[in-house]
Amino acid sequence: MKSVGVIGQGYVGLAVATAAAAAGHSVTGFDTNSTIIKNLELGKSHIEDVKDSKLKKLIKSSFYRPTNNPADLSRCEVVIIAVPTPLDSERIPDLRNIEAAIQTIITSIKKSALIINESTSYPGTLRNVIAKKISDATGINHRYAISPERIDPGNIKWNVENTPRLVAGLDNKSAKEVVDFYSTFTKTLKLVSTPEVAEMAKLAENSFRYVNIAFVNELAKVAHGFNVNIGEVLEAANSKPYGFMKFFPGAGVGGHCIPIDPLYLTYESKQKGLSTPLLDKADEVNTSMPKYVVNRILSDHNQKLSGKNVVVVGVSYKPDISDTRESPALEILKLLADNGAHTMWHDPLVSAFNNQLSSEISNQDIAIVLCLHKSVNLKKLRQINYVFDCTGKVPWAKNL
Repeated sequence: MKSVGVIGQGYVGLAVATAAAAAGHSVTGFDTNSTIIKNLELGKSHIEDVKDSKLKKLIKSSFYRPTNNPADLSRCEVVIIAVPTPLDSERIPDLRNIEAAIQTIITSIKKSALIINESTSYPGTLRNVIAKKISDATGINHRYAISPERIDPGNIKWNVENTPRLVAGLDNKSAKEVVDFYSTFTKTLKLVSTPEVAEMAKLAENSFRYVNIAFVNELAKVAHGFNVNIGEVLEAANSKPYGFMKFFPGAGVGGHCIPIDPLYLTYESKQKGLSTPLLDKADEVNTSMPKYVVNRILSDHNQKLSGKNVVVVGVSYKPDISDTRESPALEILKLLADNGAHTMWHDPLVSAFNNQLSSEISNQDIAIVLCLHKSVNLKKLRQINYVFDCTGKVPWAKNL
């Protein structure tokens, strides 16, 4: 078994760290967020996929140790980079977290190790950014490999252990080592020829979803123009046993991958003089959905929302989890406020969002359902005269 360091203890890093620890590796989970580390030391998990009971057991057994001290990584034989790769304010790939992880490795890892990147980025990141910068700075003969994360928060069927994992190395030795390592806690591995194949495959997976979500979002707008229920249309099409895959429209696209990964591909493609018109259009359609939702509500209220009490129901990006990353709720709340509405939000799983606390559903003038958790009280929701449903799960409401 290996001494393993995982840089980043978020939705990806903590899940991978605890899976490796459960397999018998000695795992150091590193994060710069002192609050997260303090809670982890107390056995308190901040993600749904890692239960407190499992965390406490691994800490007690000494197979898992959380820390915010980079020196604690010094003896690691395997170092995994599992940090967020968001977009900046201009919607351009932001690699600052990867750059910080690189610096942590440069300063902390003084002997040869297997460096693995799980963070999503454009093709060439492992070879031309991570490996090059570490090698140039240290001269240490590290081995470099990649295994793009495939974490779906809240998914009770697919997890770190049973989700097939792509792996690749910069050379044959690193490829063999990365296969041997992940085989200790992942059932199915697919070794591909180069890191660039794995990096692009990850972007392809989520770009596929982004394009298809854009299609049904556009179709929802068209169906409304024909006075046709988009949910019934998609159910009807889904009755065909081949050649159709059902996607769902919504008020926008949230989460840590789908709304971000395609822009890593489009950005780096443009740097190489390549065009991506389909992905560009998909992004235009998907990012237009919050404005479309608010315009629909304005249309139903004579273009006047001034003074109306409006509650947005569900600010996390998917049902029954608390993750609010890239939630369209933020833009919708802003657009509502710009139109003079008194805005509030309700989410039984989210403690704070948009510098506010969750409000109760209580006879507001308007409710907009963005994400429907099982714990949302539908009886209270039904007391509101006007409910606009973006989920297709509230049958009495106005539908998207």
